[in-house]
Amino acid sequence: MPRTFLITGVSSGLGRAFATAALEAGHAVVGTVRKPDQIAAFEQLAPDRAHARMLDVTDTDAVAPTIAAIESEVGPVDVLVNNAGYGVEGTFEETPLDTFRRQFDVNVFGVIAVTQAVLPRMRERRAGHILFVTSMGGLRAFPGLAAYHGSKFAVEGIAATLAQEVAPLGIHVTAIEPGSFRTDWAGRSMDRVESTIADYEPIFAPIRERRMDMSGQQLGDPAMAGRALLTVVDAENPPTHLILGSDALRLVADARAAFDAETAAWSELSKSTDYPDGEQIA
Repeated sequence: MPRTFLITGVSSGLGRAFATAALEAGHAVVGTVRKPDQIAAFEQLAPDRAHARMLDVTDTDAVAPTIAAIESEVGPVDVLVNNAGYGVEGTFEETPLDTFRRQFDVNVFGVIAVTQAVLPRMRERRAGHILFVTSMGGLRAFPGLAAYHGSKFAVEGIAATLAQEVAPLGIHVTAIEPGSFRTDWAGRSMDRVESTIADYEPIFAPIRERRMDMSGQQLGDPAMAGRALLTVVDAENPPTHLILGSDALRLVADARAAFDAETAAWSELSKSTDYPDGEQIA
């Protein structure tokens, strides 16, 4: 059955791949872009079903009116894909506070604003699917991505909470956690903080160099990610999490195994903080 998708950030990368897959499957897609010259390029993908709208998700005053106009002009949003975002690369100490704030404005608060604008009408209809494109970096961390990981871990927590709140209302929530895909994420879309502290060079310089060298050579195929997203949307009982990519599966599993081992090793100390009588306080 044809649906109406709202996908943020469709000018390139995974957002464009998700939109293309949905259009090829016969759905209508409203895609948000940030530049006027991106409107025609997107709408040419399917002149009768591809609808571009200018929206900067950090302009919170514009989000609700834009969503209302979309639902009035195109139709109810059946599927929201929160895709807009970017990455900041730099060690924690070297990353300015304003850079952290900008990262969270886009990757977290922009996502919140769009979701809160779409949710009331989904709730009224008792139907809908909200997808949050986070990252394997929302489930495990690597050096040099403190701002990015912080934002994606935050979205993971928001998505997990929202999923429990809206499930009784007929609304599905899925966090999509991609690994490395051949997009511009590690290239022109990456905001790189200048390295100025020599102590971090032995740890961080090889990581930055490898990430730049691998840009455009990643394992993940964006077109296949688009098809995977459609499989989730079409599922009767969609998952609350979907990791995309064999690299992400392996790296997340390794991190979870290390976490479980450390938790077990320190479990006696963890339990030592209970009251001796085991009394539960409601």
